Amino acid sequence: MKTPLVTREGFLRLQAELDQLWRVERPETTRKVAWAASLGDRSENADYQYNKKRLREIDRRVRYLRKCLDKLRVVDYSPEQEGKVFFGAWVEVENDEGERRRFRIVGYDEIFGCKDYISVDSPMARALLGREVDDEILVQTPSGPARWYVNSIHYGNDPALT
Repeated sequence: MKTPLVTREGFLRLQAELDQLWRVERPETTRKVAWAASLGDRSENADYQYNKKRLREIDRRVRYLRKCLDKLRVVDYSPEQEGKVFFGAWVEVENDEGERRRFRIVGYDEIFGCKDYISVDSPMARALLGREVDDEILVQTPSGPARWYVNSIHYGNDPALT
């Protein structure tokens, strides 16, 4: 089960993707399909077959995005969140071996293509929600419980870039 939450940035990114697919890529691909179909035999026409497949991929993604954007609830930052881990937070954690991880807790639909984003539904995010700096958390993993400590919490842009 995925929680239907999204950050404002994630929502805008998904909207931009939908707009790009619908207004730019789909019309362009449709023109290519029509052009390739006009050449005759479609069974051995690689341009036709490739672009027809691409058109199906675009249509599938457009349907998904439209359905998804209708159901998602945008969660904006609130000053009351400061000092605790909530949705949209950048969090740095460290384990007993000194290994550090930094990531942002976001909605499921935002994690793809972003290596330092984790879903709010992940075991790590669930263990972190509501915690503060210096809190210890136990995360259940397939190899057993893992102990982590909260080093920092930040809201807004990636703290590594500022």
